[in-house]
Amino acid sequence: MKKTTLQDVAREARLGIATVERVINGRGGVTEKTAEKVIRAAKKLGYGERSTETHRGAIRIEVILVRPETSFFARLNQAFERISASLDRAVILHRTFIKESDPIGMAHHIANPSFRRSGLIICSQDHPKVIEALRQVRASGVEVAQVVTRCDDPEVPYLGIDNYAAGRSAAYYMSGMLAARPGHFAAICHSGAYSNHRQRIQGFSDYMAERGAEGHALSLVMMGRDDDLQCAELLGEALRRDPEIIGVYSAGGGDEGVAIVLQQWAKQRDIFWVGHELTEKKKRYLENGLLDICLDQAPEVQARRSVDLILRKLDIIRTEVITDPVRFMTISAQNL
Repeated sequence: MKKTTLQDVAREARLGIATVERVINGRGGVTEKTAEKVIRAAKKLGYGERSTETHRGAIRIEVILVRPETSFFARLNQAFERISASLDRAVILHRTFIKESDPIGMAHHIANPSFRRSGLIICSQDHPKVIEALRQVRASGVEVAQVVTRCDDPEVPYLGIDNYAAGRSAAYYMSGMLAARPGHFAAICHSGAYSNHRQRIQGFSDYMAERGAEGHALSLVMMGRDDDLQCAELLGEALRRDPEIIGVYSAGGGDEGVAIVLQQWAKQRDIFWVGHELTEKKKRYLENGLLDICLDQAPEVQARRSVDLILRKLDIIRTEVITDPVRFMTISAQNL
């Protein structure tokens, strides 16, 4: 097999040999953009490792997330942190947290980063300003991928679970396992700002309308904004107002608030609870019977696939990346 030469790298990068030589040998005098082009070309062609050593971080991928204080995003952040430690020295993974309540600020950051980036992985609500900012970024040549939830742009790859199917699965288990008990179901989610929550609620509602057991109905959808206190207040009021509620579907966060309320009502009413994301507390709830089904969306898999997809599009790796929906896991006390 012919050995790759500087001429080959220069041809691939569409730069002069002298420029490529300066980058490969770390002699400076080139822009970040030029250095990135050379490193990407060298990686694609398998030209040695010297360029990696002398240009650490020439290729930067930013990961934009929200709410680091929540158990789910802390888990997702840890997954990206572990992946970052295993990457080629030429690649740096930046993790940025932005307030989810400020989509305008999110859009501004997307369109105006503080450093040059080659790739962007993002979890964001599908606000029009965010969508437009992502289009601008993609038009500039930056590779973009979404995790957890999808913005309303089919051109941006999504590496996450099928949220509609997750909602249908929640209804399937709840209605099936409560088939002998007529009653109402209540659902609680963040708000209408995230497409993943809208899809989960839609899937739950559609299953109930199409295949739900006789005597069952989805009677209430509450917007708790993933806040424990707000979720607790909403659910507590719903249970006081409607004595026929026998099932609760938590499509988002705020589950500590849900758990407190269900514990308070445990002696008065047996309520079937389906929630998302397996945490240490959720494990205990499954063990003691407070939580019946947990749907986990495997954030570690989402993180790995999204990074691999960006690296593949940047020609850093050659392995094909699976872009099918990530399989969510259905967990009960029996398979905990």
